[in-house]
Amino acid sequence: MSTPAYTDHLPGRTVTLEGEEFLYFSGTSYLGMACNEAFQELVHTGMRRYGTNYASTRRSNLRLQVYGLVEEQLAKLTGAEAAVTMSSGFLVGQTLVQVLRERGHFLYAPCAHPALWLHAAVATEANAEMGFDAWAAQVLEQVKQPGQEAFVIVCNALDPLQATSYDFSWVAQLPADKQITLVVDDSHGFGVRGAGGAGIYPELSKYKNVELVVVSSFGKALGVPAGMILGSARMIEEVKASSYFGGASPAIPAYLQAYLQAGELISEARERLQQNIHTFLQQLEHPGELFRFIPGYPVFSTRYGSLAAHLHEHRILISSFRYPTAESAPVTRVILNSLHTPADLQRLTEAINQFVPEIVIR
Repeated sequence: MSTPAYTDHLPGRTVTLEGEEFLYFSGTSYLGMACNEAFQELVHTGMRRYGTNYASTRRSNLRLQVYGLVEEQLAKLTGAEAAVTMSSGFLVGQTLVQVLRERGHFLYAPCAHPALWLHAAVATEANAEMGFDAWAAQVLEQVKQPGQEAFVIVCNALDPLQATSYDFSWVAQLPADKQITLVVDDSHGFGVRGAGGAGIYPELSKYKNVELVVVSSFGKALGVPAGMILGSARMIEEVKASSYFGGASPAIPAYLQAYLQAGELISEARERLQQNIHTFLQQLEHPGELFRFIPGYPVFSTRYGSLAAHLHEHRILISSFRYPTAESAPVTRVILNSLHTPADLQRLTEAINQFVPEIVIR
């Protein structure tokens, strides 16, 4: 669509626009937890126990146990020494970069999220038109130069806009005799990718020549308004000692309590999502020609922007908007979630298979 669509309710597998029901293949609620009725009941139960919010500091002399329990579970799931939660992914990012601001020279990958920007000037690096591999090669060359001994390298775990995975083997080549902190934003992978939805932390923890810190939103795959940081026990204690952590209200405890109780629901949703991905690809006639995608990941990016208008005619809404600026070319994607039914996928793939792109598929 060329103009934004407005609705008065949260979309799940469908959305109502101007009185018409559309199938909804957009958004970042990959596991559909925000619309999962069983998960909603767990949140309601949590609210009856903890209320609607906890407007305090976690440094108070009265402390809720749920925060420690969730953080222990996150550390166990990912293999990190420690974890900490805060009220949003954006806040954990800003808190972390403030803790690290004196730790070394910051190097930002293209598409690094504003949550991890140390200052506005970072936009030049984060919006640079450069591929991840080329950027990584440039980082290796810069870090190996004499003179600078400490660096903070900031990047995403993957590219959710272009549906591209990243190769992190270059991390092994970073000099071990320099102080290097690798900060990875896994907001679009945690809950979906890795064993048990653990995300990228287990994969990157093998690199002992850097200090690894992973940040993530809980709001995407898991439907929880919170954020987390994974890292060494020392790093997490530094975060907890910061004024950002102490001065901010924590995550709403009812949601974290729901997360603690939702292990089976989350596992089932992840299995349904994988089945939906498999079904979608099986029913497409030209998946490789039409889409760029990561195996096992629910985002399918296409260079054919006109696909959005074609699907709109079939009452199917996909993701299509200009990013990162209003002048940028539209980013067009089909995004699956766990709520979609086999009938939804059949209707979607039939419509896509009818699509005639601007060039002939060969």
